[in-house]
Amino acid sequence: MKTRYLATLAAISLLSAGVATACSATPSATTTTSATTVAQATDPCAAKKVNPCAAKKADPCAAKASSTSSSIGAPLAQKLQGKPVVIDIYASWCPACKNIAPTLSQLKEQYAGKVEFVVLDISDKSSTSIAEATAKDLGLSKFLAENKTQTGSLTIVDPATGNILAQYRNNPDKTAYTKVLDAALTK
Repeated sequence: MKTRYLATLAAISLLSAGVATACSATPSATTTTSATTVAQATDPCAAKKVNPCAAKKADPCAAKASSTSSSIGAPLAQKLQGKPVVIDIYASWCPACKNIAPTLSQLKEQYAGKVEFVVLDISDKSSTSIAEATAKDLGLSKFLAENKTQTGSLTIVDPATGNILAQYRNNPDKTAYTKVLDAALTK
């Protein structure tokens, strides 16, 4: 009985490690003939169109730029016009938020008066309600609805057009942000 239990436990551990490895690996190139079959063979997540790693709070691809959308959908509220806007999707329980906090603090200090910083706190129901009201007031309702699960993300937006200039998740590299902000400020 013990042997059977240990064998089952070992099999589950191996399968779990295989899924975690597969989800963090980049799928190899696929050919045009039977692309779905090749994609399924190289990426076990492709067949379901669901990322089994997405439910985890830690993001194995966190430092990569996100490519959810290239626009907020419309210009932002009048009070945000004239300066680039950095939107922080924050939660107190989020490890990525804690990781980027020192970088965000440095950016706020460096760009004080030149850049608008908007924090949308979704730590709990109460703070999420406040964040939703703030987002509505600033023209960010659709953005918050689409990115509510992307805690630890910083998004730089041109308020006049609503275009997303850059979007990073769990990226503590200050130079990635300063390059985009400096370019936006020289326009």
